[in-house]
Amino acid sequence: MIPIYLDYNATTPLDERVLEAMLPYLKGEFGNPSSATHAYGWTASAAVDLAREGLAEAIGASPEEVFFTAGATESDNMALLGLLRPGDHLVTAATEHEAILETAHYLARAGIRVTVLPVDGHGVVPPDALAEALEPTTRLVSIMLANNETGTLNPVRELAEVAHERGVPFHTDAAQAFCKIPVDVEDLGVDLMSISAHKCYGPKGVGALYVRRRPRPGVRSARPEPILFGGGQERGIRSGTLNVPGIVGLGEAACVGDAALPEEGERIGALRDRLHDALRAEVPGLRLNGHPTQRLPGTLNVSFPGADVGELLGALPEVAASAGSACASLDAGPSHVLEAMGLRDGSWATVRLSLGRFTTREEVEKAADMIVRAAADLRAGAGGTGEREARRSGRVTP
Repeated sequence: MIPIYLDYNATTPLDERVLEAMLPYLKGEFGNPSSATHAYGWTASAAVDLAREGLAEAIGASPEEVFFTAGATESDNMALLGLLRPGDHLVTAATEHEAILETAHYLARAGIRVTVLPVDGHGVVPPDALAEALEPTTRLVSIMLANNETGTLNPVRELAEVAHERGVPFHTDAAQAFCKIPVDVEDLGVDLMSISAHKCYGPKGVGALYVRRRPRPGVRSARPEPILFGGGQERGIRSGTLNVPGIVGLGEAACVGDAALPEEGERIGALRDRLHDALRAEVPGLRLNGHPTQRLPGTLNVSFPGADVGELLGALPEVAASAGSACASLDAGPSHVLEAMGLRDGSWATVRLSLGRFTTREEVEKAADMIVRAAADLRAGAGGTGEREARRSGRVTP
């Protein structure tokens, strides 16, 4: 049996329309877009330009403000490493993706002061906390649009306004939000934004960084210095031969995703609520993590009381879900996102269930039934957390 896929926040299946757009550039149209002296290069360059235009239109930007990268991690690194220098001050948040937090740790060792903002119990960054953290040396604020574990949406427009009042540019990691909710750089008021194709039914290994072309009045320039050096591709900001098939896929994924909103979001949100209602009705004490309303339509992060997440997921081979971020799935430690929200109780099994474009109502109902039965079997068979701990220590023989 093929498992029911409920891990869309980790990655999304490649949409057939995206694959069809990519295929010519994986076969006959193999030219390097930097080859400006013959038709192979011209064809590849035209394909990149068309993809850039499609992506720019989807996010409300100009094509010259879009720079292609190898993914959101590189885009995040470009934004932070390309703007900050020793003596500068960076403000970010405790629930950010590792691509931001690990880069911030590196910058702190390199002489940049870093302030990590707390979040409230829903995982939201309060604008007042940002206002208090800003200093004369603050060079950049980086706060994600949608959290990858809980789906919680931050009030990015308000946060960006707070930063701009002090002349500070604002970056947001929108990898999880892109194609799931409307993402318009002007509506959000951001100066830099990171996106990834594989979260949007496109290929892995390609993304983009939006960089506002003209600084806002009174706000410092957001144009980063390059962190990769070589042939000067992408107008000098990001060197390296362009991944033409991937870029074409990202452009097509953006166009398809933009056209599908908001209807797709409404359908997926209804399925998510149906799944949550089914679990809540049958699992005593089930806890929802994240904001109850201001979150991605397809994300459901829930905790099962008195259970072990490894045992629960192990009892669900027919359901593909995760304990949290795919990037941290090999880390046995607690989720830094839940810890930042004040949810440190180790006797809960927390599971992230994320739905998407190809999730059906039948799959949701089957998955809910299997999860309910697995949770009930664990409660009935394990005799509670105490007995499970005893088994692990060898005091009880299964």
